[in-house]
Amino acid sequence: MKELIIIGAGGMGRTLYCNAMESIGYGEVFRIKGFLDDNAEALAGYEGYPPILGTIKGYQPCPEDVFASSLGGSARRPCIEEIIRRGGEFLELIHKTARIYQNVKLGKGNFIGAYSVLGNDAVVGDYNMIQSYTVIGHDVRIGNWNRLDTHVTCVGGIVIEDETTIHTSAVINHGVTIGTGAHVGALSFVIRNVKPCTTVFGNPAKMITINQS
Repeated sequence: MKELIIIGAGGMGRTLYCNAMESIGYGEVFRIKGFLDDNAEALAGYEGYPPILGTIKGYQPCPEDVFASSLGGSARRPCIEEIIRRGGEFLELIHKTARIYQNVKLGKGNFIGAYSVLGNDAVVGDYNMIQSYTVIGHDVRIGNWNRLDTHVTCVGGIVIEDETTIHTSAVINHGVTIGTGAHVGALSFVIRNVKPCTTVFGNPAKMITINQS
């Protein structure tokens, strides 16, 4: 039996914990061992969760350990790579209610949340987080290290490159490419290509400047 460890014990980590208990293979292929979090008090005040086992940088994977990451944004890739460098393996975590249609190709280490849909002939790369109720249309191409929040709609044939964050209820329209490192704001309707490392928001979505001060 594999032992699942969830990276991050915040709100998304706790949500991932409940999703994992309803995912394919729970109780047969894997059980849940606990969390990794650099904040040892991350679960203080929350009841019924397994323990925090250590920090992300300090934990040494055991042979039976497998991992899933709840982290998004710029922290997602380096934290996953830190575990992989120490021999850790990431589990393909697919909720039992997810609908995955014909010829879908899934890479490794993906999380597919409750009631999400992956349409015919879609291709999803590695280490992506696709949250509950999100729709990935037919022929969509998704790269690696992306986070798609709840109720995102990716219309058929669009392209999402790598390390993007697409927030709640955004709609990505026909023919659009979301460039590497881009952010799409919640409730946005994206009708034009989004350049790498930019942020867009609105209906229709337009590039915005983030105040770094």
